[in-house]
Amino acid sequence: MLSDPELKRLHWRAHHRGTREADMLVGGYFDANHAWWSAEQRALFSAMLEEQDVDIMAWAHGTAEPPERFSGPMIDQLKTLDYIRISR
Repeated sequence: MLSDPELKRLHWRAHHRGTREADMLVGGYFDANHAWWSAEQRALFSAMLEEQDVDIMAWAHGTAEPPERFSGPMIDQLKTLDYIRISR
């Protein structure tokens, strides 16, 4: 369980997006990566959570280019989609 209040807040926001697909995408990304984020990366993720789910999903699927401030390693990792757990 997360003990850091900021990480708890980010966890909740990442997992409660409004649609199951967005919860899986954004929440799964948080779960897979938050442990080694710096303060700057946390702030960038927090800013990304302010964006619309359809935009975040389009960036992850490569159907739209992210704004310059989000371009880079975070979006590159988001695009891998290998952090999403799916039952088989």
